[in-house]
Amino acid sequence: MGRAKEIEIKVIPSKIANAFIKKHHYSGKVVNNSTLHFGAFLDKKLHGVLSYGNSLDKSKIIQLVEDTEWNGFLELNRMAFDDYLPRNAESYCISQTIKLIKKNAPQIKWIISFADATQCGDGTIYRASNFVLTDIKENHNLARFKNGEVYHKMTFESNPTKKFSVLGNKSAYDITGGSYNFKKIIEVTGAEILTGFQLRYIYFIDKQYRKKLTVPEIPFSEIKKRGAQMYKGEKY
Repeated sequence: MGRAKEIEIKVIPSKIANAFIKKHHYSGKVVNNSTLHFGAFLDKKLHGVLSYGNSLDKSKIIQLVEDTEWNGFLELNRMAFDDYLPRNAESYCISQTIKLIKKNAPQIKWIISFADATQCGDGTIYRASNFVLTDIKENHNLARFKNGEVYHKMTFESNPTKKFSVLGNKSAYDITGGSYNFKKIIEVTGAEILTGFQLRYIYFIDKQYRKKLTVPEIPFSEIKKRGAQMYKGEKY
């Protein structure tokens, strides 16, 4: 573990967390649903951020584990680190933030997170942190627009009246005539659908809830079998 144990985890303001995420996360974007931000400090400086919050599709996600209360789970929806932190720092930071959640918010029984094996990686850090793999699916929900920016279709679906520069300063509803149609947005803007995979991982804070999982656990070996392997944006 080395110097990883010297890392200090603190709750930090969203303004500081979001600025770090924008600078160091591969997407350059924050998740507006993030409400709990942890900073990873080493040598008295911020070198990592882990942001938790509600899932965008909370009513659907909650069904993955039976008997889960509405506020009984969180999503780890952004995680970013600079190059200063030592080896194993990421898994150490995840474990420490989960310990703090368990201590201060005992109603949280499990954590969900998604690995983007279209642009980033297949979730090595989650596997190292004792998460359970519950889904591997082909991902056709990301689009690269002509200016190079990448957006998930949920961004437009959850903000249908918001104007975006990649949409020519129009909203999704402006383009589709008031109905949500991702295909129409792609056609009108000339954006490119990115192909790859999305992997879904769950960490059970309350181990009893693992028995309540409503979908099968997937062996990690399936990642290779399905051709979903990716590390730092490169397929292997």
